[in-house]
Amino acid sequence: MLQSYYTDGLKVLLSFFLFIAICSCSNTNGSENKRIAVVISTLNNPWFVVLGESAAERAQELGYETTIFDSQNNTSKEAEHFENLIAAGYSAVLFNPTDSEGSVSNVKRAKAAGVPVFCMDREVNSLDAATSQIISDSFSGCVALGEYFVRQLNKKGKYVELLGLVGDNNTWNRSKGFHSVVDHFPDLKMVAQQSADFDRSKAMEVLESVMQSHPDIDAVFCGNDAMAMGAYQALVAAGKTENVMVFGFDGADDVMNAISNKKIKATVMQSPKHMAKVAAELADLYIKGKRDFIPKTPIAVEVVTQENIHDFVAYGQDN
Repeated sequence: MLQSYYTDGLKVLLSFFLFIAICSCSNTNGSENKRIAVVISTLNNPWFVVLGESAAERAQELGYETTIFDSQNNTSKEAEHFENLIAAGYSAVLFNPTDSEGSVSNVKRAKAAGVPVFCMDREVNSLDAATSQIISDSFSGCVALGEYFVRQLNKKGKYVELLGLVGDNNTWNRSKGFHSVVDHFPDLKMVAQQSADFDRSKAMEVLESVMQSHPDIDAVFCGNDAMAMGAYQALVAAGKTENVMVFGFDGADDVMNAISNKKIKATVMQSPKHMAKVAAELADLYIKGKRDFIPKTPIAVEVVTQENIHDFVAYGQDN
């Protein structure tokens, strides 16, 4: 009889410890043992490095393992990343697309596999492929920059526009916002509009080439800060920094320093840290069961000038 009680008690005790072990191993917060992929268009630009690292850091704070994938501005490379992360069983993707149209198929492939995608900074041309898209209000930002541009040039002069990647909606939203203001002033004449792919070296080469035909320009409007720095380098080489104003878009560290040092006239501050944080938090909510998301979340931006530079920090705030 005593042995029977002893055996039954031992069984109860073992069952209790087994229950505790199961509870300890259970995914109580929805994040344990889950992974989030961070796919970035290129890590050859410090701004995108901040975007990717900020997204990974916030996801890690929320309890997820993370991996950053570099698409090298190549849609085919991006497609390989999506194939691999889907096969590897990632729970969500924080995504900075290489191409607004070309990246749609990758997002749809992930959706079909049950992997939610949250776009950061750049959007894809589909309202139902990504779970949500967190993007800067590029159009409005360049409306404000265009107004500042007009005032700085006193409504007249010759300028060059350096476009970003032609397949990126940000390129055209920024250009359209800028021209919605500047084109109303007939004495402001655009002598060249060329793509430099958001790349610093290409921007330097393009502007050097343009200045061979148009040596007397007064300003350069650049679709991002990397191109603004490349344009400034071209002006340094040509000895024209005192006569030509440069305008960018991003709020990157080197341009913020250049504005402080009176080298570049202005930029538009968008915060990769904030966009990345929002994307990671939305992915966390999805993994924990939320399903109703706003298709697009526009993030406000601000013009940074030599007059107000002290009110801002590079890459913006994370809140």
